[in-house]
Amino acid sequence: MTSPAAPTSTAAGRRALTPALARRRAAVFAVMLVLGAGTASWVVRTPAVRDLLEASTAQMGYVLLGISVGSMTGILSSASVVRRHGARRTIAAGGGAFVAGVAVIGLAATLSSAPGTFAGLALVGLGIGICEVALNVEGAELEAGWGRRVLPMLHGCYSLGSVVGSVLGVGLNAVALPVLWHLVGVAVLGAGVLAWAAPRIPAETGRTTHLLDAAPGWRAQLAQWRRRRIVALGLIVLALALAEGAAGDWLPLIMVDGHGVSATLGSVVFTGFAAAMALGRFAGEPLLVRFGNAAVLRAGTVVSAVGIAVVVFADNAAVAGAAVVLWGLGAALGFPVTLSAAGDSDDPTSSVAAVAVAGYLAFLVGPPLLGSIGQHVGLRAAMVVVLLAVASAGLLTSAARPRVSAAG
Repeated sequence: MTSPAAPTSTAAGRRALTPALARRRAAVFAVMLVLGAGTASWVVRTPAVRDLLEASTAQMGYVLLGISVGSMTGILSSASVVRRHGARRTIAAGGGAFVAGVAVIGLAATLSSAPGTFAGLALVGLGIGICEVALNVEGAELEAGWGRRVLPMLHGCYSLGSVVGSVLGVGLNAVALPVLWHLVGVAVLGAGVLAWAAPRIPAETGRTTHLLDAAPGWRAQLAQWRRRRIVALGLIVLALALAEGAAGDWLPLIMVDGHGVSATLGSVVFTGFAAAMALGRFAGEPLLVRFGNAAVLRAGTVVSAVGIAVVVFADNAAVAGAAVVLWGLGAALGFPVTLSAAGDSDDPTSSVAAVAVAGYLAFLVGPPLLGSIGQHVGLRAAMVVVLLAVASAGLLTSAARPRVSAAG
């Protein structure tokens, strides 16, 4: 892993943002914006995609499994790819797969092809998974060079992209623009941004020069699970990723099928969720500095659990829509804070990858599990599983405190 030249110190623990660091920050933020906007663009069209495929709730759960299969494949291979090829090539490859997948979803849905839509979602998931470790390792490098927390803002850019993609999708859904033209347009724009950003990311970040050192990859990740701290962090991110993923996969349909709103209004509610996630992540740094990782995560689990409970049990659609803000605010810092805590390790690449795998396991299991339950009891009732997971995660948040020894 490269070590950036130490910038001039401006305050205790904080340094000047040099032009080189500013370019790197802009590049990774732009990539995250593309990932967020692209993902939200198809999520807000989920009701339309479901109708084009003529899929039941359970069938839609298995179609959505495509993004989870792709994500797990990507995240399991990402650490090894970063070690061998560095962050730049990894992000370029993952970003290319992502934008291709967004376009394939639009084409396959238009052709009423469930297998094609599954394949497009798998490409989207593969792209996100491959990028995940590279972006977070580069974010950790920026944190070390700048002396400020970058990962909450980095993930905040994903949520900001989700807001942009959602707002655009709501408008295009309202004017009945075909899904094909919407998603192909988003893919083309995303490819242009990625072509600008990739050259500005250092090629050597995360790269191990000795091939033998790079070989362990997945073995090094498995070794991390012998640490109780990593297990606890993994369970926390599993629960909060399940909360985030459940909203991303199902929230528009929960509002449409469970609360009886229109498809456009369901997309508006998802936009509120994405905006709450963005707000929580961009506002996270001062809270984390003042209260610490563990306290902020604990409060987040409580807030998110309250929001999910209201969505499940409130019969008023307006109240449920407003509660989505609590759902998003509470879940916002789950991924960035647990990954940042995992990076406090003797082998940050493997630790971050191991904890990220736990999060992506939630994305893998969530769609078919919640879809199958929702087929029998309704999507609102299926969210009780998410509620219980998030409430339980609050009991483990002390694992996010800084290590007290190298053995942590």
